[in-house]
Amino acid sequence: MSDCTGVISQLFIYPVKSCAGIEISEAHLTPTGLAMDREWMIVNQEGMFLTQRQIPHMVWITPSLTSTALVLNAPQQPEIRVPFEQRGKTLKVTVWRDTLLADDMGDAVAAWLDNYLAVPGQQFRLVRFASNARRISATEWTQGIEFPNKFSDGFAALVVTQQALDEFNARMVASGHEPVSMLRFRPNIVLEGLEAHTEDDLDRIRIHTASGLIELSMAKPCPRCPIPDIDPFTAHSSPSVSQTLQTYRALPKMKGAICFGMNAVVLSGTGQTIHSGQPFEADFAI
Repeated sequence: MSDCTGVISQLFIYPVKSCAGIEISEAHLTPTGLAMDREWMIVNQEGMFLTQRQIPHMVWITPSLTSTALVLNAPQQPEIRVPFEQRGKTLKVTVWRDTLLADDMGDAVAAWLDNYLAVPGQQFRLVRFASNARRISATEWTQGIEFPNKFSDGFAALVVTQQALDEFNARMVASGHEPVSMLRFRPNIVLEGLEAHTEDDLDRIRIHTASGLIELSMAKPCPRCPIPDIDPFTAHSSPSVSQTLQTYRALPKMKGAICFGMNAVVLSGTGQTIHSGQPFEADFAI
């Protein structure tokens, strides 16, 4: 018997790391999380990954996916298509503490990024996670077991309860600020039916499908960087989100880091489909 139950209310993927997300109704589950999530990444001429931390208007790069291509749009820029079959030379790239292989997506999209991002002294490339690359989540949070991820901040999926956002927004409004959308926190899976931040205390989430069991393990609370302070609609940053989180989400077990949501890894269910409206059951960590 499970400790609690609920429903998956929303699913999101972020095909290009730190660019706009896509709300989806269903997703193919892979060992590295939802299919096409953080599959691509923008790097500079040294191969170093870039995010909204350095370039806030990356949030205005809006990806979409067709059956054959990644499509990018941005303000005052022509649409550009990057075919899935396109894989150029292999580059060494760095994301956080990991250096790994990625496939360059070509000069056309690089010029498109240079023109839009327009950062003096910087040149940009779009890269895709190489088919032979391997990146492992921090094993100190996974009991020494190796779980893969792609260009995420370190784990296969980020799980947040809807009630966590509701509580946060109540605090924002009480402090005289406007409420924000779930887009600020960039989750992959949003859970409905649990009390706020129940995800902090869960061990596993189970989703029964017609094809079998999907099982996710909650691995690590998600420390929040300044990105939630960036309004995805205006690309402007203000400290109200971080300041509000600071009042109640500095977790002792994370040495006082401000956390919102839980990072998860995939235990089982690779190849199955997860969709919004799907019921789940979960157990608390002992």
